[in-house]
Amino acid sequence: MVYYKAVGEIPPKRHTQFRVSESDTAPGTGAFYYEELMGEEGFSSDSSLLYHRYIPSAMLAARPWDITGMETVPNTTLIPRHLRLHDLFDTADIASVDAVTGRRLVMGNADVRILYAVVGAVSPWYRDGIGDECVYVEAGSGRVETIFGVLEVGEGDYVIIPRATTHRWVPDENTATPLRLYIVEANSHITPPKRYRSKHGQLLEHSPYCERDLRTPAGRLLAEDIGEDPAAPTEVYIKHRGVGNGGIAGTIHTTP
Repeated sequence: MVYYKAVGEIPPKRHTQFRVSESDTAPGTGAFYYEELMGEEGFSSDSSLLYHRYIPSAMLAARPWDITGMETVPNTTLIPRHLRLHDLFDTADIASVDAVTGRRLVMGNADVRILYAVVGAVSPWYRDGIGDECVYVEAGSGRVETIFGVLEVGEGDYVIIPRATTHRWVPDENTATPLRLYIVEANSHITPPKRYRSKHGQLLEHSPYCERDLRTPAGRLLAEDIGEDPAAPTEVYIKHRGVGNGGIAGTIHTTP
């Protein structure tokens, strides 16, 4: 079942000239918006078209991001384990922990990595270049600001973040409950099992959830909407495959 959503002002046809509107006063935008095709399998399969003020592939600088704590140990002696996740973070340190650099690896294998985070700080902009992420909000509330728009999240939500989606986590400052996140980092895509979908993709009657349970980001996301300077460079933390711990490496890109 085809699902389509458009947010903000877009051209009537794809891959055509899209001039900057008179209402967009951001400096340095030039005469046209820049179109980006973001596909699940490169230039094929499901995809989205995004429009930017600046060239999305432009980069001003790059430096390593040292991702630590991703090592695993052989599970050669199989024994029961009691995961006391609430003991991983000191209450006094939560205010300075963010959902990207502060997440802690709990366990992992060749398919997924399971991490946990208790956060009180806004995360840097982040992109997982390895696979999709599924984040369960155990407690607290906040919002996820993404290139697709803003998504408000709260206790009990499962948040699916597609691979290569630039986003950041912003905890709610108006609640005393810290934002507790149970994070699954996949090495591929996360989709509903085929047994729960029709041949056109509709969720079937016996599936544990349906389209009524799904929410998508609302509204376009502009720098000035979140109190940032549209002309200022932005740092994006990127997780990708490499020679680091667990075969994972990180790079920080500075983009226009």
